[in-house]
Amino acid sequence: MIDLLVAGAGPVGLVTAIHAAEAGLDVAVVEPRAGTIDKACGEGLMPKALEHLSRIGVNPYGVDFFGIRYLAGSTSVDARFTSNPGRGVRRTVLHDALRERAHELHINFIDGRVDEIVQSNSSVTAAGVQSRYLIGADGLHSTVRANLGLEIGTPKNRRPRYGVRQHFTIAPWSDLVEVYWLPHAEVYVTPVSEDSVGLAILGYTGLNFEEVISQIPTLAAKIHSASPASKLRGAGPLRQRASHRVQGRALLVGDAAGYVDALTGEGLQVGFSEAEAAVKSIVSGEISSYDAKWRKITRSYRMRSGGLLWASSKRAIRPAIVPAARALPPVFRGIVRSLS
Repeated sequence: MIDLLVAGAGPVGLVTAIHAAEAGLDVAVVEPRAGTIDKACGEGLMPKALEHLSRIGVNPYGVDFFGIRYLAGSTSVDARFTSNPGRGVRRTVLHDALRERAHELHINFIDGRVDEIVQSNSSVTAAGVQSRYLIGADGLHSTVRANLGLEIGTPKNRRPRYGVRQHFTIAPWSDLVEVYWLPHAEVYVTPVSEDSVGLAILGYTGLNFEEVISQIPTLAAKIHSASPASKLRGAGPLRQRASHRVQGRALLVGDAAGYVDALTGEGLQVGFSEAEAAVKSIVSGEISSYDAKWRKITRSYRMRSGGLLWASSKRAIRPAIVPAARALPPVFRGIVRSLS
C-alpha cells in the first residue's frame, strides 16, 4: 500500500505529487491521458505561482510579463507588478517541466482512470490502487468529486461561461498581459515565447473565436498576418462547486475543489497553494483541517473573481469597468499587485 494516490496529472496534480515526494511520502499519479497534456487556458503564471514552482525545483521556459493592461475601445489602463514578473508559459511546456521534476523524484505514473472509490478506516482504493490517502486533482469535471458525492450543481439562473484558446506565430508586442473587454466576452493576450502569443477568450455559450477577435480591429490586424501555432481548444463550463474538500481519506485540490472563473488569471497560483496545504494536512495526520485551509487560501481569489464576474455580468456596469479602472488607478494597481 502506498501513502498517496493523486488522481490527475495536470499541473496541480503534478505539484501535489512533487510536494508529497519531497515530504517523504510514497506517491503515485493516475492519469488516463498519455504524454504531454494540453488545455485551454490563459497560460499566464502570476509571480506567486512562479515563486512556488521555484521552491519545488521547476523553472519552465517562457516570456516574462510585468503587469496587466485593460482595454475597451480607445480606453486603456496599465498596472505593473511591484515585485517579480509573471511568465507566459505554454501549458505543454509547463506540463513537461513538472513531469521532468516528478521523474527526478521517482514518482510512479499509472495509466488509468478513477471510476470507483472504496474507502475504509485506514485506506482508499481507486483505479486498482490501494493507498492511505487519495487526492483528486482531476480538473473542472472531476470524477473524484462526483464519486465522493461532493458535487453541487450550478444554479439554473446562472449562465455558464466557457473559454477558448489558440496560439499565433507573432513576436509579442507588449510586456504586459492584455485584457480586451468586449460587450459579451474578454480576450486575453499573453506572450508565451519570443515568436508567439496565446489568445484566450472567455464568454458565454456559442463563442466564435474569429467573430470575437474581429470586434477588436487592432488585434485582428495583427493576427490576420500571423500563422496559427496551435489548434483551437475549449473548456467549460468554468463555474464548478463542491460542498466540501474532504470526504473520509480523500481530498480535492485545484479545479476539482471548486472554481469560480478565469477572469483574474490566478487559478494555478491558488491551485499550487491548495496542493501544498493538502499534503501538509496528510503529513500532519490532520486532514480534517484542510477544508478550513482551503477556504483561507481561496478567500481572496473567490472574492476578486466573484466580484468581477458579478460586475461583468451586469449590462449597466460592464461598460464602466475599464473606464473606472482608468479613473481610479490606485484601486486597479492595488488589485493587480495583490496578485503578485
